[in-house]
Amino acid sequence: MELVDIAAGHFWMGSADGPRSERPRHRVWVDAFAIARDPVTNAEYLRFVDATRAAHPPWWSDPRFDDPGQPVVGLNWAEAVAYCEWLSADTGRACRLPSEAEWEKAARGGLDGARFPWGDDPPAPASFDRPPRVADTPANALGLHGLSGVCHEWCLDWHEDDYYARSAEHNPMGPAAGTRRVSRGGAWRHQDPWSAVAHRSSLPPALRYSDYGVRVVCDTASPRAHPRAIAGR
Repeated sequence: MELVDIAAGHFWMGSADGPRSERPRHRVWVDAFAIARDPVTNAEYLRFVDATRAAHPPWWSDPRFDDPGQPVVGLNWAEAVAYCEWLSADTGRACRLPSEAEWEKAARGGLDGARFPWGDDPPAPASFDRPPRVADTPANALGLHGLSGVCHEWCLDWHEDDYYARSAEHNPMGPAAGTRRVSRGGAWRHQDPWSAVAHRSSLPPALRYSDYGVRVVCDTASPRAHPRAIAGR
C-alpha cells in the first residue's frame, strides 16, 4: 500500500449546482492524514483472507473480477472496517475508512472548483463490463487513482441527504446514526461511470455490490485506535 500525505487545511466541499444531497457548497477544515494511492486491490485483500481465513468476496470465481490489479469489490461495510483493523495490526499504523470529508479533500487534490478529480473535462465515453484495474483510470493532481470510473468506496459516515446544511466546519463526521453508509467515487457499472468529485452515494451497510470497494486512510499520529474508526459501530 502506497500512501499519499494530505496536509491539514480548508477546502470547499460539495457542489453549488448539483443534486440536493451535494448542496450547499461549504468550507470545511480537515486535519492531516494519509490516504492510499489506490483502492484496495484483489492482491492486497488476498493477504487479509489468507491471514484471517475470512471469506472470499463474492464474484472472485468470475474471470471478470479475478485480476490481481482490479479493486476488490463485493465487500459490505463491516468487512471493509475489518480489513482496516487487520491492516492496522499488520502495519503498526492506525488505518481506517476515510470520513466523507477526507475522501473529497484528497480526491479534489487542491482543485476545489473542478468537476472531476483531475479537472473539468471528462474522459472519452466508456462502457465497462468489469472493474478496470485501479491504475487504468485518470489520476488526480496528487497521483491518486481510481477516484471515478472504478468503484464506490465505503466511508465512515452515516448518510443523510440534507447533512451539508448543518455540517460541522471542522472534521465533519456525518450524522450520529442512520440506515445507510456513505460511499464516494464513480463506479464501473454506471451507464456513465465518470462521476463528479462531489457525487455522493450510499448503501445499507450489510449489502454487497459488485461495484463497492474500499480505500484506506491512515492517521499521521502515533499508531493507536482512532475514535473515527469505531464511530457508529
